[in-house]
Amino acid sequence: MWLAVLVGLVGLVAVVVARRQFQSGPTAAGVHRKDSPSLSPIIPPESQAFAAYAGSASCRECHASAFDRWKDSHHGLAERAVDPALDRGAFEPARAISHGTQTAEARATARGLELVTVGLDGRQQPFVPDRVIGLDPLRQFLIPTGGGRWQTAELAYDPRSNKWFNVFGDEDRKPGEWGHWTGRGMNWNTMCAACHNTRVRKNYRADTDTYATAMAERSVGCEACHGPQRAHVDWQKKNRGTGARDPATYRHTRDQSLATCGSCHARRGELTGDFVPGADFFDHFSLTIPDETDIFHPDGQVRDEDYEFTSFLSSRMHAAGVRCVDCHEPHSAKTILPGNLLCLRCHAAPVAPTTTAALSPPIAPAPVIVPAAHSHHAPDKPGGRCVDCHMPQTVYMQRHVRHDHGFTIPDPLLTKQLGIPNACNRCHADRSADWAIEAVDKWYGPRMNRPSRTRTQAIAAGRANRPGAEANLLRLLTDEKVPLWRAAAANLLRNWSHEPHVASALLHVAKDTNAIVRAAAARALETPAQSGNAAAAGLLQLLLDDPVRGVRVEAAWSLRARVGAESLAGRELRHMLEHNRDQPTGLLQLGQWFADRGDAAESLACLRRAVAWDAGSPPLQAALALALNAQGQTAEAVRHLEAACRLAPRQAEYRFNLALGLNELGRLPEALTALEETVKLDPQFSRAWYNLGLAYNGRQQTDRALDALVQAESLDPRSPQASYARATILARLGRTAEALTAARRALEIAPNHAEAAQLVRALAGGAK
Repeated sequence: MWLAVLVGLVGLVAVVVARRQFQSGPTAAGVHRKDSPSLSPIIPPESQAFAAYAGSASCRECHASAFDRWKDSHHGLAERAVDPALDRGAFEPARAISHGTQTAEARATARGLELVTVGLDGRQQPFVPDRVIGLDPLRQFLIPTGGGRWQTAELAYDPRSNKWFNVFGDEDRKPGEWGHWTGRGMNWNTMCAACHNTRVRKNYRADTDTYATAMAERSVGCEACHGPQRAHVDWQKKNRGTGARDPATYRHTRDQSLATCGSCHARRGELTGDFVPGADFFDHFSLTIPDETDIFHPDGQVRDEDYEFTSFLSSRMHAAGVRCVDCHEPHSAKTILPGNLLCLRCHAAPVAPTTTAALSPPIAPAPVIVPAAHSHHAPDKPGGRCVDCHMPQTVYMQRHVRHDHGFTIPDPLLTKQLGIPNACNRCHADRSADWAIEAVDKWYGPRMNRPSRTRTQAIAAGRANRPGAEANLLRLLTDEKVPLWRAAAANLLRNWSHEPHVASALLHVAKDTNAIVRAAAARALETPAQSGNAAAAGLLQLLLDDPVRGVRVEAAWSLRARVGAESLAGRELRHMLEHNRDQPTGLLQLGQWFADRGDAAESLACLRRAVAWDAGSPPLQAALALALNAQGQTAEAVRHLEAACRLAPRQAEYRFNLALGLNELGRLPEALTALEETVKLDPQFSRAWYNLGLAYNGRQQTDRALDALVQAESLDPRSPQASYARATILARLGRTAEALTAARRALEIAPNHAEAAQLVRALAGGAK
């Protein structure tokens, strides 16, 4: 059977902790807490959880001012029932909506407000939405489709222009695609509900593929941020005005409030499906951070729809102690002051230590900035506002403008070197990066060569898997002060984790005081642990008892073949897998779990269903192919690999696996062609060069075979295979001296290589 590592296989996303305040565990000396984690259920029963909520209406009497700021805010109107008084204007008079190659219609009828568009069966038909997400700058409508499902229409209404549009522009998504409005990518129960409502339970049933989603309150209510308040309301009704202290009141720390904001304003995966304000973010979510994908730019700027939390954790602002509520009024969510005045609260003059002494964490003194002198732009003109340069905007869903919260410094040199956007050329799109480089070098001189530039270059090299890139990533592990970037470096070092010195460094940072780094190290140590590195396996075993659930789950995933199913970490991992099995990527990971636990049939069933749900995903097609081949179903496996190659024609790993499958089926000319295509796509692919050398040799193309094997040797000098194969070919050609040199090289690399030793003896004897 052929087998290769699946590129893009979905594992756990990075789990991030921002500062020490997020953790309850000790410092670098160890990561165990004194009291063992509870063996209680992973999440409390729904009835018990919801009973603790009083509803936002109960807050109004005592907190009228805060309530009034909230009720018409984006949070207060995050989700609501369709209201003809508010929404009829979007449907009446009836209007056609052109998008891509399709034309839909919004209209009001006796049935109610209708969207006439293409459904799952491919037919144009009317749908009656019954809920609305959002208010401004766009409103998306929720349509019930049976089985407890609500789907989010891709057609949205812009109240400013009084126009309808498709949130995906002219992508022209089709029924059956994961991202079509009828597909799982637009399913409200999984993709929207938790962040547009209060204390949501998804309640997916895998046996029937249905939902019974429930919530404590519709929309983002008071208790979505303050936590359940039934006890507080009941006490106040009985004791208000008595002067007694309410035992049910509490104040979240600044970092707890940050975690609550992050629970929705983050690109993240769910570990529990039951976050409660005041809890540790990383006990409930796995955070997407910069890694080998292009979800973020190498400097941390957002690229995909990444929201704000990851960028903020990567920033110097967060490291200096700034938190969301320092800039945003929490009930309206608006900024506290307009324009540059907001930034100048700290940057107009050093903040006196007494001003922030009571804050935890305190805000560090900020450098004094005079906007006009600093920006070289008039403060009232584009380029003169702090956010123009340090919080560049990206438009999502065609209308939603969002500021990057990484507070990055524009660096046109990185644009020239790496293609990373910079704020200068975002505005001056008609000018070159060289023009911008000249300007910033003139204005700021040597200050442009800052540590963030070096870090970005190291991250970019690691993402590209460039030879030697691990050296700078290892330096980031020890020198970088921002935990998120140390975690990003640990993530990228997975590609070098087989190297002893890299594995050793990862073992060290797995004891870091920051859970973000421990989680990334737990992920990166998977390969060494599975390859027999006892130290890696032992440390992962210790991390199964980490104070933070996210770290425990990462460690359990890395040890998934042997973690105790009834241990706390084992149950937490299985809970996470079951919770996410309503999405194709969740089934992919669950299928991997079953495969590594020895249940091939269940694994194959998961992967077949995942592909049925998202046939357009190359990683899913490739994963199913690997599972089929492991069961001896190579012909079907090849069909799925051919599909993966059609969907991702630039992915060398899929083409390589296809070559192996074709070879196993005896389709040798096609296998040779696939190998040639593989090395064209990735000239650094040593295994492909090795197999290509064998294939050429099988077709009596000896010179090509030797050239390919030399290439394989140079790319992977630790492997004896190419040297030994080249030695056998040279020996057959009678080139004894060259053959002996190649065989000895194989034996130097692998002293226990019996075939190489035998060949050396034979060649040495013949040479005498």
